[in-house]
Amino acid sequence: MSIENIKNALPEYAKDLKLNLSNLIMDETLNAQQKAGCFLACAMASRNKILVKNIMEEVENHLDESALNGAKAAAAMMGMNNIYYRFVHLASNKEYQSMQAKLRMNIIANPGVDRADFELWCLAVSAINGCGACIDSHEAILIKHGFSKEQVQTSIRIASVLHAIACVFDAEEAFK
Repeated sequence: MSIENIKNALPEYAKDLKLNLSNLIMDETLNAQQKAGCFLACAMASRNKILVKNIMEEVENHLDESALNGAKAAAAMMGMNNIYYRFVHLASNKEYQSMQAKLRMNIIANPGVDRADFELWCLAVSAINGCGACIDSHEAILIKHGFSKEQVQTSIRIASVLHAIACVFDAEEAFK
């Protein structure tokens, strides 16, 4: 089992991450597709090969092809959008806010999966990438779709734990 591989690869100092990962796997706040897609999108956003490989092996049997592609698309789109909109949000020159982005984002209109699930995955990746404007936008859409604050929080818990695991794996590789 790939989650077990991840937990076994974590050093003792990251024991809390192991426990948090186990708790998130068992968490029932999100449905199976929402949770699996969130894990995959967040793993991709972490950019850690070990994590991506193991999470992919874990979730590929829990997501159909369209959901698998939707989770990957969420990570890809937010990789671009989070940089652009974080710049627009943080720039002192507010003229950028009224300019068209001129970036292709067609997948957002037709992600191939339930729109709310796609938004959930985008939110989690936006948290990893630190884009406040995107976090606010995706969270508002999720609330309009009837998501609870607990469901939103669970996606961010997944993002935070996977990001931390990726950081540990990267650091441990550097120590070798």
